[in-house]
Amino acid sequence: MRAALTLPTDLAKADGTVERHWLTRFVGQVPDKVGKALEPFGYFATITSTQLENQRKNQWLLKVKVLRGEPVRVTSLRVVVTGAGAEEKRLQRLVAEFPLREGDILRQDHYERAKGELKASALDLGYLQADFPRHVIRVDRGRRSAEIELELATGPRLRFGKTLIHGAPDFPEWFLLQHLAYAEGDFFSHDKLGQTQFNFLDSDRFRDVLLTPLEELTDEEMVPVSVQLTPRTRHRLRPGVGFGTDTGARLSLRYRDNNAFHRAHLLDADLLLAERRQSLVASYVMPNRGHLESRTEFSVGYQAEDVETYESSSLFAEARQVWGLGQGYLGSVYLRLLQEDYRIADEDRRSRLTIPGLRLSRRQYSDPIRPRRGSSFALEARGAHRWLASDISLLQFLVSGNVLLELPGRWTLFARTEGGTTLQDEPLADVPTSLRFFAGGDQSVRGYAYQSLGPQDANGDVIGGKHLGVASLELERAFLTNWGASAFYDAGNAFNNLSDIDWAQGAGLGVRYYTPVGPIKVDLARQIGEPNPSWRLHVSVGFAW
Repeated sequence: MRAALTLPTDLAKADGTVERHWLTRFVGQVPDKVGKALEPFGYFATITSTQLENQRKNQWLLKVKVLRGEPVRVTSLRVVVTGAGAEEKRLQRLVAEFPLREGDILRQDHYERAKGELKASALDLGYLQADFPRHVIRVDRGRRSAEIELELATGPRLRFGKTLIHGAPDFPEWFLLQHLAYAEGDFFSHDKLGQTQFNFLDSDRFRDVLLTPLEELTDEEMVPVSVQLTPRTRHRLRPGVGFGTDTGARLSLRYRDNNAFHRAHLLDADLLLAERRQSLVASYVMPNRGHLESRTEFSVGYQAEDVETYESSSLFAEARQVWGLGQGYLGSVYLRLLQEDYRIADEDRRSRLTIPGLRLSRRQYSDPIRPRRGSSFALEARGAHRWLASDISLLQFLVSGNVLLELPGRWTLFARTEGGTTLQDEPLADVPTSLRFFAGGDQSVRGYAYQSLGPQDANGDVIGGKHLGVASLELERAFLTNWGASAFYDAGNAFNNLSDIDWAQGAGLGVRYYTPVGPIKVDLARQIGEPNPSWRLHVSVGFAW
């Protein structure tokens, strides 16, 4: 209605005034405009009167009075699906849930929306030739009645034919085909095309992906698909800058060859320079046949950390085999060689370990940048033994999980938990800091410094523990376009015995700003249950190019 009464912009002069004869002509058109505006809502007998009043010089007030009259109601409704897809449950459900019933006011917007959903569902199910041979609304204005006939003829259900991939001749064909979310002979689905496009883009090897069903080449109900790829630059150098309360200011630099030896292998070299953490890591990743997520990884590197509780530096080499298990699950086994020098509680130690391990994980979120729902978990077992050329023997189990729930009113509830346990007979002093458990920090218990919580020695120095338990709840309210405000509660600690658990607690408020490369987070947390509780600011921000 408001749009119907809006004066066309081309009637106004540059100074905003309107010629009287043009205004009079517009006023004469108002009844017809109002009638047409209300017809989609079921009102076909509107009576509209207008009155134009001169308020002052060159200022006019248009008064419009509208009598809607009695609405037109649906007296006959026939919605059917014919053809090969007549028995599809998804289509039959849409027919059963058609938003108009006999006796309802004729809402053409509801009709068009339901009609569009019906055809879209048929297309998504693979009925690419679906159409409406009959789609009629007969309106009897005198009787204020409407008869609706809607027939969707699905045609045959088509299947995926051959896939023709263009634009990436330097990548092995088998590797490119693994990105397809469908196999030749599967029923055609636009959802699977969308997943295929996501698979290519998510690999970070392709800048643009265009998938086109070649319907004109359909043969024996098989539709070939064209995939046009635009690869990213093979050799890339990506600098980054950021700040985190846990790490301090940081600079990063990554070199990547995304098609080493033209075999779709990845070669990465990552440099991190932060106030409290430094690392240089090189990795080589070979994709495996059979599943997009399956791969063999080799990595070597140096890592150093200097935090309030300890100092450490380590050299490592690792081999890892990862299997994609379907539905977002990943399983992996690894073997890690580690030499770690560390200083904690004024003691200097060195440890050499051979650490085999296995891991099962799953991660599913609605959006990689700003998800509204989803979950993730990881289970891991790792150990070392003197028989495997290690200085100590131990066995560890680790678990972590996150759940993000979407609530009404732009609210989300985020819950996370993390735990670990160690089985060992060795003295704790012989265990390197990377295998001890600590708590506190941006991703642990806020309100406390990074890795500052855990069992203490006789001098009151935190030395870490054999076990870990941390949990958190965070309620966030989105506002504006890219902002969010949150309230949170964290609890947890590292410990050696259940009887010695001292749960550290922190709570506070936070602000988030979401960018295309990740969120900027600022949290203000206060300790709970401490004799002299203090406030602590937690900040996390980072950008890469």
